[in-house]
Amino acid sequence: MIVRNIEGASAFPFAETKNFAPRKLTVKMPPLDQSTIERRATIAEDLRRIVGKESVLDSESERRPYESDGLAAYRALPLLVVLPQTTAQIASILGYCHTNRIKVVPRGSGTSLSGGALPLEDAILLGTARMSRILEVDAHNRIARVQPGVPNIKVTEAVKSLGLCYMPDPSSQAIATVGGNVAENSGGVHCLKYGVTSNHVCGLEAVLITGEIIRIGGAFMGAADGEFDLASVLIGSEGLLAVVTEISVRLTPEPPVARVISLGFRSVEDASRCVGGLIASGIVPAGLEFMDRRVIDAVASMLGELHPPEVQAILLCELDGIEIEVDTLIERVGEMTKQFSPAEVRISKSDAERELLWRGRKVAFGAMGKIARDVYVTDGTIPRAQLPEILRRVDSLSKNYGLEYANCFHAGDGNLHPMVLFDSAKPGDLEKAEAFGADILRACVDLGGVLSGEHGVGIEKRDLMTYQFRAIDLSQQQYLKCAFDPQEMLNPGKVFPTHCGCVRTGRLPTGNGDPRFAGVPRF
Repeated sequence: MIVRNIEGASAFPFAETKNFAPRKLTVKMPPLDQSTIERRATIAEDLRRIVGKESVLDSESERRPYESDGLAAYRALPLLVVLPQTTAQIASILGYCHTNRIKVVPRGSGTSLSGGALPLEDAILLGTARMSRILEVDAHNRIARVQPGVPNIKVTEAVKSLGLCYMPDPSSQAIATVGGNVAENSGGVHCLKYGVTSNHVCGLEAVLITGEIIRIGGAFMGAADGEFDLASVLIGSEGLLAVVTEISVRLTPEPPVARVISLGFRSVEDASRCVGGLIASGIVPAGLEFMDRRVIDAVASMLGELHPPEVQAILLCELDGIEIEVDTLIERVGEMTKQFSPAEVRISKSDAERELLWRGRKVAFGAMGKIARDVYVTDGTIPRAQLPEILRRVDSLSKNYGLEYANCFHAGDGNLHPMVLFDSAKPGDLEKAEAFGADILRACVDLGGVLSGEHGVGIEKRDLMTYQFRAIDLSQQQYLKCAFDPQEMLNPGKVFPTHCGCVRTGRLPTGNGDPRFAGVPRF
């Protein structure tokens, strides 16, 4: 999928870069700057003067663990890996790279599934994992200030004793960082009721490619009122605009009661129609998750949790609030779902039972390794009413491509995570998996949806962007990129299927670093 362009789209004039993946696969990326590669030793020494000897990884064995993110089919050895620990160090690194025309690829913990943190051989990989401190917890204002390398789950662990939590909870929350969540605008199980990352950030500190530090919003709700909403511009920008170095996140009181209903259905069709029925009835669950039979069996092989053979799909519906509210909602859900004739109903009666029901969902993606050699995951999003139709189309595509698949996704907000099962040892299997995934995403757009819900565009969906967006739509997004990074040095080759062409904005620098027409008055 990544090496193909949508019919009618302008092909990205990228050179084919070698050594990206097993079996000599290639992906089109920006042409390598050989002069930068030749200066690698000098660049390494200069960066060591900024961050110290131990924070610059130079040898091949040190750089090799960073050659890919969660989309492991594509790999490249970064020029260098730099691991700063402070905002000041990042500002100095970016300022140095800007002056010396060195590309930069930001990276959190590397859990991205779209190739957003894929390295470039002529770019430094700027990792924020060592910036892992929780700087402040303000229980009165329900705010925490954290560095970008803090793992998502650590925020909730730090404030749990205060009766608070951090609601965004992607499945990778044990290792995914808050900074990475900001880059992708991650969601999670509870985003249906509580919102995605952008709904829980009230302030950011970030460093521009020039090394300048900017601060947006602040450490209290409403801090960004009265200013352009640049926080929402940076959240989800996938490292193309700036490097985020501090995040002020909103904390939420932990619900006093939370219970889970596990509903087993005789068909995928019944389960998907039940999703729309629940929401249409006025019930907004804290989470509403879908697993099909193939996922159920994979989880069973790992956890030993068995379900009747007639169950072909499960919905996990979590309801939270005060006790009387939850009890009432449990009754309403039970009554409403009778029309879809569930074959199995399980209701948690304790926190331990609730955690047990959720455990299967949390390990679902890892469990697929029990039944498949390789898994290709994508994340198109569709209107809830189209769930039955998109699942029919996925099944039809599976037959066309001769590849099996599994479904496990955020049903409540229509954020699909179809998993294509393949064997990379078989010639042509990965290419078929990519094409299968691309057709699923096209089908999502055809049904009124979008290419990505939370995994981001990266390189995985880059060449499909023209399927969702018109030329004018993409052009406006690229103008924004030019305003922050006119030389296209931050995470180049990601998201956009064509060069941004920043000369159109009048901000393209000349060879000596001065803006073109510097003597012409500006606004």
